[in-house]
Amino acid sequence: MKYLVMVQGAQADYDAMNGKASDHCPAWSEEELRAMFAYMSAINDDLAETGEFIDGQGLVEPGRTRFVTADAEGRPVVTDGPYEQTQEVLAGYWVLDCANLERVTEIAARVAQCPAPAGSPVYPVVIRPIDEAGGSELGADGNG
Repeated sequence: MKYLVMVQGAQADYDAMNGKASDHCPAWSEEELRAMFAYMSAINDDLAETGEFIDGQGLVEPGRTRFVTADAEGRPVVTDGPYEQTQEVLAGYWVLDCANLERVTEIAARVAQCPAPAGSPVYPVVIRPIDEAGGSELGADGNG
């Protein structure tokens, strides 16, 4: 079964990784950044070795986000970041092919142990099964 495993963050976390502390998060040192990247690289290497890794990426800071909606005539309405009102955002993800929910939960627990400076916020690691059946759980009218 395929799963989307997501890690969350906020603009303040990205700022902290660039050396700017806040009430939300202490500044990261170069050593702490290297430890975090080494830890995540080791997870990626292990998942590639087991054949469970399909894709995984870290995402750029929320301030570089763009929201697109449509107006009444269907024209795009674009809003560029930063979004001060946005607290938590998707910071990175993995697409994994795991035998079962227990296995992907083991992986998420390992991700949750990623090193960070003392006092950094703690976010849950989110697991979402990927609907490989193409929405077969919904009826033809879109209702379950």
